[in-house]
Amino acid sequence: MSMNQTPSGERTHIAIFGRRNVGKSSLTNALTGQEVSIVSPVKGTTTDPVRKAMELLPLGPILIIDTAGLDDEGELGAQRVRRTRDILKQADIAILVTDAETGLGGCEQELAAQVRAKNIPLMVVFNKTDLAAPSTAMRQQAAEQAQAPVFAVSSAAKEGIEELKLALARMVPEHEGQRRLVADLLRPNDVVVLVTPIDSAAPKGRLILPQQQVARDILDTGAVAVVARETELRAALASLGRKPRLVVTDSQAFELVAAEVPADVPLTSFSILFARYKGDLAELVRGAQAVAKLRDGDRVLIAEGCTHHRQKDDIGTVKIPRWLKQHTGRNLVLEYSSGMAYPRELKEYALAVHCGACMLNRREMHWRIRQAQDAGVPIVNYGVLIAYLHGILPRCLAPFPDAAAVLTAS
Repeated sequence: MSMNQTPSGERTHIAIFGRRNVGKSSLTNALTGQEVSIVSPVKGTTTDPVRKAMELLPLGPILIIDTAGLDDEGELGAQRVRRTRDILKQADIAILVTDAETGLGGCEQELAAQVRAKNIPLMVVFNKTDLAAPSTAMRQQAAEQAQAPVFAVSSAAKEGIEELKLALARMVPEHEGQRRLVADLLRPNDVVVLVTPIDSAAPKGRLILPQQQVARDILDTGAVAVVARETELRAALASLGRKPRLVVTDSQAFELVAAEVPADVPLTSFSILFARYKGDLAELVRGAQAVAKLRDGDRVLIAEGCTHHRQKDDIGTVKIPRWLKQHTGRNLVLEYSSGMAYPRELKEYALAVHCGACMLNRREMHWRIRQAQDAGVPIVNYGVLIAYLHGILPRCLAPFPDAAAVLTAS
């Protein structure tokens, strides 16, 4: 992925819901201007969520998700409906599609209630106005039932689509554009050293996504990014002529980098930056402290937000299990999940360890943290855990006083 492309985890996720054959797929195509989803008069054409990344002016980079019908039937249909509802954990905006013939029935009102409970902005769209337009009374009733604004469009005739796009842009929460990975810690012309071991899991000739995103955020601030491998870190620091404002390292090189970076230079990791950016850093720090309570036979979940080819020195399946074993001396039962296959039941685990979530959006990562909290299971991410296991977590949290206070309070 080039540094000019917006990662899917950074895009506003717009999910489209509704019964079969109300025009969800045709609305997706009308919004994108492309034949993204198959459109057919046959009910149930869309069986799995269909995702399309694009730029939608004036909204910016988005990911549109077309879903299977809420009224799908049979054993397979029930599974599709469950997968459709699972999309809510990712959705930044929800569009509930219907038409003048269908209106809002029980399944639509149930979904609207779930959307409101998750504080997701919602709109109702009456499609197929070229065939039949909803009456004023029907629109008013739908607005009351869903407690959401109502729009009427014709995807086939492309009527009302531009107005819908403008309304979508207004629904993005204002704070979404204000979160920064590292820029809020910097001033123009500050020097930041990025320690980037060449990750064997990265595509040939590229840096991994967290490294790309942090570098771009530094450049956008007007600060200076100096990139070096851990083996050249000492030479890089000596060549600067002044102390860097911050050193950010890959978590796997924490121990070596901490020994090289002067004690008065702030140090953190890409994964800890992502813990703050997409998750809840203070909660993840609390999770790290639960390591001390692990006992023989405890089940530990190691979860990753993406799938990738496992290397012989894989961080999730090789290094973290080894470091946990060395630190605790316990015989732990390790279980793994990747991609969207996050377990629905977590209460049997003593600890959940999550990756940095660079491929997940913020809403999905917060949903995963809440799932652990609701189950009473401590959760930590890779960077926070590795810093804890190497005894340098207090130093790595120094740039983040609120999270550091969790350590001092315990």
